[in-house]
Amino acid sequence: QVQVVESGGGLVQAGDSLRLSCAASGLGHSTYAMGWFRQAPGKEREFVAAISWTGATTNYADSVKDRFTFARNDARNMGWLQMNRLKPEDTAIYYCAADNYGLGSDQRQNYEVWGQGTQVTVSS
Repeated sequence: QVQVVESGGGLVQAGDSLRLSCAASGLGHSTYAMGWFRQAPGKEREFVAAISWTGATTNYADSVKDRFTFARNDARNMGWLQMNRLKPEDTAIYYCAADNYGLGSDQRQNYEVWGQGTQVTVSS
């Protein structure tokens, strides 16, 4: 059974950096794409970043492009979301998700496995 677990959230000030981790287990032949989504209070869960199962494609939301970087190890069982120049509007619960043979989609419905989320709070 595939599982993903997020870690690394916390409280930071605007302009600071934070790195989130996503640990995946039960991936078998490691054919899973990884994605990050976030949900702020009272808002829909939105796409942040994703990497295709081959690692050839990385996709970012416009709101985080040039500030966030998503990387993954060769074994495809660990992913890291490096978040720089954080803003108060980045405050949300951040979720990692896995998509079998995924191409790095920005659509929630494509992801079969979700973590429990990790809170990121950016103060102004």
